[in-house]
Amino acid sequence: MLYDAFEVQSDLAQRTRSWGKLVHDAVSPWVGSGNAAPMNWWSAGARMMMRAGLTFARPAFGIDSIRVGNREVPVTEEATFSTPFGTLLRFRKDIDTEQPKVLVVAPLSGHFATLLRGTVRTLLADHDVYITDWHNARDVPLADGPFGFDDYVDHLVQFLGAMGEGSHVVAVCQPAVQALAAAAVMAQSKDIAPPRSMTLMAGPVDCRISPTSVNKLATSKPIAWFEKNLIATVPKRHAGAGRRVYPGFMQVSAFVSMNAKRHQQSHADLFWHFANGETDKANQIETFYDEYFAVLDLAAEFYIETVQTVFQDYTLAKNELTYRGNPIDMRSIRRTALMTVEGERDDICAVGQTMAAHDLCSSLPPHMKSHHLQAGVGHYGVFTGRKWEGQTYPLVRNFIQSHA
Repeated sequence: MLYDAFEVQSDLAQRTRSWGKLVHDAVSPWVGSGNAAPMNWWSAGARMMMRAGLTFARPAFGIDSIRVGNREVPVTEEATFSTPFGTLLRFRKDIDTEQPKVLVVAPLSGHFATLLRGTVRTLLADHDVYITDWHNARDVPLADGPFGFDDYVDHLVQFLGAMGEGSHVVAVCQPAVQALAAAAVMAQSKDIAPPRSMTLMAGPVDCRISPTSVNKLATSKPIAWFEKNLIATVPKRHAGAGRRVYPGFMQVSAFVSMNAKRHQQSHADLFWHFANGETDKANQIETFYDEYFAVLDLAAEFYIETVQTVFQDYTLAKNELTYRGNPIDMRSIRRTALMTVEGERDDICAVGQTMAAHDLCSSLPPHMKSHHLQAGVGHYGVFTGRKWEGQTYPLVRNFIQSHA
């Protein structure tokens, strides 16, 4: 019923977008004329109507070229390995120089991997970049089976195997946990392609440290409450009909409610940028929300297992994590160097939660460990924006190169 109700809202939003386009097209010839202000307001209102609702389609990465050294190099996307739930996507560059292979591990938290577009673009100049391009669970038929916590770890092991020996991992936010698990699994099984380094960025390794509002929400209810109130069934109109999911619209709604005033102000600003013809300023806000409101559904088993394992039982933090029913020990990680990155103002993953990985990976010698606390940034500033590009990334790049 929850998803069906949302579908009704989605259909209404589609009609609103259609009406907005009609109004916008009708008033466009008069925008900017002598008596412009009223028409500009109509046009701005129509543009806001055209933005109603969410989308479940993955936006394009849109990285067509990158500057390497002193020349602009074409970039093409290449699906290297695929399963029903995810694709190992490579950003192939037309260069002869061999660069360190880096797997960017994207979170499964209601958004597509394109949320890390800026992270990928920055890494591309110096690395051969791959990313975990997760699929929308509502588009995966029931016949393809479940996708749980262990399946996520499986995918990382398979993806790293497809990339081959000598690869590196950069895990952003939530999958810092699965990246650690995959490294331990590969170490214990004596896999031939364990990552040479892993950089964990703003990830919830130990949520007992300085709990944020996100952490407190996860512990405020028993796991049965999450199953009853946040899990829905995909309607018949979609390929994954009948699959149980944690809907992306639920996740985004939760994030928006955490900073409701800021999002309201951003949309008020967007209206006035439209009305005043401030195209560049409007484009910046539009670009952000085009990505932010493109959502994907999570398989219910992955969501529930993650909440219980990471945020309620603290299984990884206690080094009690299991994989396919067998214990995995973070102390088995001896060949994969570890770097952790945190943001001083992160209100989603607090300072200290990611750094806890160093205590877990106690078999690593000091020269294989590094930590960076980026001053003046919140959660997203850890892996995107000017401080990421100018201050954090050079340290990450040097860390990867020193263990290549």
